[in-house]
Amino acid sequence: MALFLAVRLRARCLLLVAGWLFAAKLALAQSWGLEWVAELARSRAAQPLQTPASDLPPTLAALDYDGLRDIRFRPDRALWRDAALPFETMFFHRGRYHPQPVRVHEVLENGQLRTIPWRSGDYDYGRNTISPQGWPDLGHAGLRVHYPLNNTAYKDELIVFLGASYFRALGAGQQYGLSARGLAIDTAGASGPEEFPRFTEFWIQRPQPGATELVLYALLESPRATGAYRFVVRPGKSTVVEVTARVFLRAGVTQPIATLGIAPLTSMFLAGENQPRPGDFRPEVHDSDGLLVESSTGEWLWRPLQNPDEPVVTSFSVPGVRGFGLMQRDRAFASYEDTEARYERRPSAWVRPIGDWGPGRVELLQLPTPDETHDNIAAYWVPARLPAPGEAISFAYELHWQGDEPQRPAGAWAVQSRRGLGYHRAEQAAELAGQVQYVVDFAGPALDALPSNALVRAVASSDANGRIEQQLAYFNPASRSWRMTLRVRPVDPAKPVELRAFLQHGNETLSETWTYIVLPDAH
Repeated sequence: MALFLAVRLRARCLLLVAGWLFAAKLALAQSWGLEWVAELARSRAAQPLQTPASDLPPTLAALDYDGLRDIRFRPDRALWRDAALPFETMFFHRGRYHPQPVRVHEVLENGQLRTIPWRSGDYDYGRNTISPQGWPDLGHAGLRVHYPLNNTAYKDELIVFLGASYFRALGAGQQYGLSARGLAIDTAGASGPEEFPRFTEFWIQRPQPGATELVLYALLESPRATGAYRFVVRPGKSTVVEVTARVFLRAGVTQPIATLGIAPLTSMFLAGENQPRPGDFRPEVHDSDGLLVESSTGEWLWRPLQNPDEPVVTSFSVPGVRGFGLMQRDRAFASYEDTEARYERRPSAWVRPIGDWGPGRVELLQLPTPDETHDNIAAYWVPARLPAPGEAISFAYELHWQGDEPQRPAGAWAVQSRRGLGYHRAEQAAELAGQVQYVVDFAGPALDALPSNALVRAVASSDANGRIEQQLAYFNPASRSWRMTLRVRPVDPAKPVELRAFLQHGNETLSETWTYIVLPDAH
């Protein structure tokens, strides 16, 4: 026993010395900021991940979804409520779905840090019969920031950080839909399961009176990576979150990372105009209807989303990217007819890189989902080169949460994509058998400037597994837009077909490039 105690004492002393040295190194920084958190992330990357033990009290761990949802933070206990600042912060309670603690600190005006403890009195436990008396400091599950986004009389939810590295924000008049993440690891392309990095610690900078932006810092950790993040949240009609990050791969990891996803987005697509859902009165059900990519070459790519029968991974390799996002282009209530979900109010999320990210690819993962309760869409940037362990990969971007004015190319864009044949004579049945038809409407200033009799043509191509049977472009007098009809015959119906098409007038490209993958289940 004496030897055991001596070993424990020696180990504890070594930890204290290491902590003192690290604290001294951090103290050398001129002021609080991203460098401080980056040094912490670099230090953690040199060691294996230390996962805290789940210390949930048994009565708390036993609560189901409804029980946990009934635990609510008391608004009158919100951080900065007593100072009448424009921003307020509230917190989420830990439970079986978010068992790991998240530590939160306030960065004061003088750069000093104040840890924000968990206090049972900050929560209303609703109809639950549990008693939090005697519980230790549990930490928090996550946090949410409030701001008078839609009017000055009420502070709306502005941005939420909850679960792994997930976060989502709102612009004025919007309703929560898709989510963003800090980092994606092996979402696709790996032999093992996906790794979900987690924000384990936050530092929230106390805002000034009248402030129009809020600054947060976060430490990200996972078995194979750590990261330091700075978020600058600027609320508005389209809320902008500026993200600056430094990511380090852990040393001594035996399983290399196959796919490192930068600025990942996660969404849901159940059904749409291109893939209607039989038996559902709602015409469309989705948080996003397409992936938009702007290449450094100036080309715009639009890929309508699908709900496949099995996982599908596609990518767009580009020499550089000016932006990408999962968009909710269709903003009409009549497209959804859902009075509760209000999908027409779900935001689009547009990633605009700050600086040159170099070559790489935008990867799109589409998973099958039986209903709208499961996110089944992910998109992210994959750099062409991964850093060595201990070497930082630095990146920055703006994340625009957009509503009725989503990011679009300057010329023209696809406003709807439909699949299927119209009326045809009986004698045409044999000719059309095995073909797939798409009807795509385009709109935009480049098309509005043309007369209805302009010679606009559809320029379409497919990969080796597809044969284009028809490509037409013509004016649609009902909507004052232009319509493209495209028919393709798969060579091997058991394999997918990649399609590309755009509108052209003379030698001028009028529209974005509409791209589509014809899945085997579409025949």
